[in-house]
Amino acid sequence: MTRYTLPVPVERPAAPPRTVYTVASGDLRLSANVTCWPTQRQLEADLTAAVTALGWHVRRGHDVDPGKRHGFIDSQRAGIEVFRSIPADVPLVVVEAVWQYSHHVLAGLRAHRGPILLVANWSGEYPGLVGLLNLAGSLTKAGVRYSTLWSEDFTDEWARDGLKKWLETGRVTHDESHVRPLPVLRPDEEVELGVALARQLVSERAVIGVFDEGCMGMYNAIIDDELLNPLGVFKERLSQSALVAEMARVRDTEARAVLAWLEAAGMTFHTGTDEATELTYAQLLSQCRMYVAALRIADDFGLDAVGIQYQQGLKDTVPASDLAEGLLNNVERPPVTSRDGSRELYPGVALPHFNEVDEGVAVDSLVTNRIWTAMGLDPATTLHDIRWGQQYGEHFVWVFEISGAVPASHNGGYDRSYSMRQPPMYFPLGGGTLSGVSKPGEIVWSRVFVMDGGLHVDLGRGTVVALPEAETRRRLDATTPQWPIMHAVLHGVGRDQLMARHKANHVNVVYAPDAGTADRALRVKAALFAELGVRVHLCGDVTI
Repeated sequence: MTRYTLPVPVERPAAPPRTVYTVASGDLRLSANVTCWPTQRQLEADLTAAVTALGWHVRRGHDVDPGKRHGFIDSQRAGIEVFRSIPADVPLVVVEAVWQYSHHVLAGLRAHRGPILLVANWSGEYPGLVGLLNLAGSLTKAGVRYSTLWSEDFTDEWARDGLKKWLETGRVTHDESHVRPLPVLRPDEEVELGVALARQLVSERAVIGVFDEGCMGMYNAIIDDELLNPLGVFKERLSQSALVAEMARVRDTEARAVLAWLEAAGMTFHTGTDEATELTYAQLLSQCRMYVAALRIADDFGLDAVGIQYQQGLKDTVPASDLAEGLLNNVERPPVTSRDGSRELYPGVALPHFNEVDEGVAVDSLVTNRIWTAMGLDPATTLHDIRWGQQYGEHFVWVFEISGAVPASHNGGYDRSYSMRQPPMYFPLGGGTLSGVSKPGEIVWSRVFVMDGGLHVDLGRGTVVALPEAETRRRLDATTPQWPIMHAVLHGVGRDQLMARHKANHVNVVYAPDAGTADRALRVKAALFAELGVRVHLCGDVTI
C-alpha cells in the first residue's frame, strides 16, 4: 500500500459498432470561428448524410458551445480534453470547412489508434482545403497515418466511393503516379551550378531570421535545426516584440518616404477613414515602419532571409505584416538606410521573406534566390495557399492566394499592384495588402517538407494564365477579394493528385522568362537539393 496519491488512469470508452466519430479543429480567433461556423455545420451535415447512407452512424466527439456560438476545438487544451472521451480505436473523421490550427488536435491524433480521415469541402469561400493540407502536412511530419477526401457536398460518386472504401478498410489511396524520384543527372552547366551553390551554402552557411515560430499552429512549418544545419542553414531566433520595438524607433519621415516611393511607383491604395473597416494612412505608415525595422534587424544579424509570424503574435498590436513582406521579396523596392543614414541596406537585391514563418519556404526561397540570381533572372519569390480551383476551358485553373504579400514583379510591377484593407475577421487592426493579379508566364513551383524523419522537396512546372476580367472577379469574390491571386495551370498534375500529394498548405512559386529557361532553372534546383542530401521528387511534366 503506497502512502502517495496516485493519479487515476482515464478510461476511454469502447468503440461502438459501425460508428464514426467526428471532430472539428478551428481557429484560435473567436471572430473567425463564429463567422465560419454555418459553413462548417453544413459540411458536417453533408458528411453525416453520406456516412448514414452507407449504413454507419456518426457521433460528434464534442458539443457545440452556445456561449461561444460555434462547435470548433479552439485550443490545444480543448483538443486534449475532447480526445479523452473518444474511443482510442474508433474510426475518426476530422471535418474541415475552414482554416484550422493543426496543434489543436495533433496531440489527440498522434495517440489515436483507429483509422483517421481528413475531409474538406471543395469551396474557396472559406479555406477548408488549406486547413486540410496543413493538417495533412503536420501529420506527415509527425509520422501519423491518415487518409484524405474532399467534395463539394459528398454526393458525388468519387467522394462516396472513397468514403465507402475508408469505412471498409480504414484507408483511401489516391493516384500519385505524377511523382517520380529524381534520376541520376548527367553532368552539364546547370548541374555544375547547382552543385557549386549547394557546396557554397554548406561551407559559407546562411542565417534565416525567425520572428517567432509556429504561426497559426503550423507544426509542419517548423523544421528542426538537426535537419536544417547540415544544409548550411541556421536559425536566428528573434522575438516579434523586438520588431515592434524597432518600429517605434523609425522616424515618421522615414515611414512617409517609403509610402511616397510606392505612390510614385504607381501603386494604388484603397483608403478610407474608418480604422475598423477601411485602410487608413495611419495603418500604412505603421506597415512602412515594419518594413524599415525588418531590414535594420536583418542587417544587425546578417540575415539571408527573414520570416515574420504576425498571426497570432502581432495581430492585436500592429497592422498586418503583408505589405512589408511583399516589399522585401522584390528586387525593386523603397530604399532603406542604416539607423545613422550612412548605408543603404541590401541595395539592389531582394531579401527573401518566408510568410507565416514557414521554414520549408525559407529553405526553398533562400536557394531559389541564389539560383535565379546566378542565372541572371528575377529572383522574386512568394508562397501561396493552395486555396481552390475549377475547370476553365481546357484546363483546371488553380486559385493560388496568400494574405497580401506577393512581390510587385509578380503582378507586372507596382503600377499593376494595389493595396486593400485586410479582412477584419482575421486582422482586427487592418493594414494593407500587396495585391494584384499575377502576370501570365512560366513558373517553377516547389515545396520543401518533412517526411519519414528527413527533408524532401517536390518540384514541378506550371503556367500562369490570363483569365477574362469577369472570371478573375468571380474567383476573387468566391475566395478573399482583398488578396493577390494567381491563375495557375500545373503541368501534368491533376487536381486530386496535387491534393493527395502536397504536404503543406503553401506552395512556393517563382517566374522564369520562358519554358526553356524554367526547365534549366529547375534542373539547377534539383541538382542543388540532391547535393544537399534532400530527397528530390519530380512532379508532372518536367524536363530534367
